[in-house]
Amino acid sequence: MAHKSTFKVQFRRRREGKTNYKKRLALITSGLPRLVVRKSNRYIIAQVIEFTPRGDKTIVHVNSKQLEKFGWSASKKNLPGAYLTGLLAGVNAGQKNIEEAILDIGNSTPVHGSFWSAVLKGALDSGLKVSAGKEAMPTEERTEGKHIEQFAAKLGEKSYYGKFTGYAKKKVDAKNLSKLFNSVKEKILKQKKNRGQGKNA
Repeated sequence: MAHKSTFKVQFRRRREGKTNYKKRLALITSGLPRLVVRKSNRYIIAQVIEFTPRGDKTIVHVNSKQLEKFGWSASKKNLPGAYLTGLLAGVNAGQKNIEEAILDIGNSTPVHGSFWSAVLKGALDSGLKVSAGKEAMPTEERTEGKHIEQFAAKLGEKSYYGKFTGYAKKKVDAKNLSKLFNSVKEKILKQKKNRGQGKNA
């Protein structure tokens, strides 16, 4: 005698391991826009997304490749690049009158000091309010790339060009990366200041 099956087919994205719907529901019920952080093979992506009954609506989208227009010619997926991506996303969110958000790292493991926490630190430094513990944040030295500078300084000339071929092609000195970082950071924050003055004019 046949019996009715009690097996329930899960949503496709859950079957593929792309979406944790329990986690997503908790984020949506917060009532806040989501600061969504993702990483591809080449870039880091930071978005501010709002939930609507018709589906998610992207308010802000920043790809670390956009840092090039501010002069960032180093890696687009290291910690300094992640921080600057978060900083730019936070500045752009401010121009959209978004003052607070909740962090969404998808299925990534929340490792302290990783790329997503560098993005978060950048967003926080831009003025965007996001609930987070300070212990998760990378140090100032790491967000500036001091650890990269120290590693590069230990290498001989041959090893340096072997490890930092991409930097050499773009004439970026890995031994002085923090100088480039602070220059780009200043330009991004200047954009925030200029837009603020335009609103008050």
